[in-house]
Amino acid sequence: MQFHRLIVPLPIQNYAMIKTYASRFFLLTSFFLLFSCASRKDIAYYQNIDDVLKTSDSSRYETVLKPDDLLMILVLAENPEAAAPYNLPSITVKSDTELESQPIQMNGYLIDSQGNIEFPGLGTVQLGGLTRQEATAKMINSLKKYIKDPKINLRILNYKVTVSGEVTQPKTHIINGERIALIDAIAMSGDLTAYGRRDNIMIIREKDGKKEIGRVDITKADFVNSPYYYLTQNDHVYVEPNRTKVNASAVGPNTAVIFSALSLLLTVVVLIIQ
Repeated sequence: MQFHRLIVPLPIQNYAMIKTYASRFFLLTSFFLLFSCASRKDIAYYQNIDDVLKTSDSSRYETVLKPDDLLMILVLAENPEAAAPYNLPSITVKSDTELESQPIQMNGYLIDSQGNIEFPGLGTVQLGGLTRQEATAKMINSLKKYIKDPKINLRILNYKVTVSGEVTQPKTHIINGERIALIDAIAMSGDLTAYGRRDNIMIIREKDGKKEIGRVDITKADFVNSPYYYLTQNDHVYVEPNRTKVNASAVGPNTAVIFSALSLLLTVVVLIIQ
């Protein structure tokens, strides 16, 4: 016994209706894709860099010490015994990966809310509000009374910035140097995603005990002259989602996939009925 597939032809008007709907769907899809495309001005960085470099301020940025900074201050001298009373004591710890214990120098001085630290032999020293160079010079001048030709090694131990929002790898970065540019912090987070707003990056900064908000447009090269070009310790960088991401969150992240599947389905239907 043979079984034959029963094919019931559709009325002519149904063919015309399907073609009409297919044409409308293709037009709608094309419109959606056209206006979903981003232009160069929305994506590219430093778009007017040639004009800005002519007037750019080349003055050097210096980190300013502030409350809650944890400082390493190491006093050096030709006679190590003379410098010893002004350094915090070392402690010995045992590492699981090493056969012998290793001494670790504990040189952490936390700047309090008044901008002061308590330093051995000197007492209360005001360092808040000074640059690292100014703080180093102040410590040297204070120690000259007690040590011949002292030298100071001063660093911020807890210099960190946080990058969140529409970046590839949102995270907090520990900075080993004295400064970091905004664009470097973004690069350390894997750069902005395609959905990140480049024209309205927000920097949350604490200054004089108060929070301040700055906004930077990195598509315009003149942001290199902004006070937010270099980040300060504990800055928080937030990248807002662009309109495409916001719209996608309303209709679902798989909208493009659904459009593609429906487009393919309608294409197959039109080919069958022709």
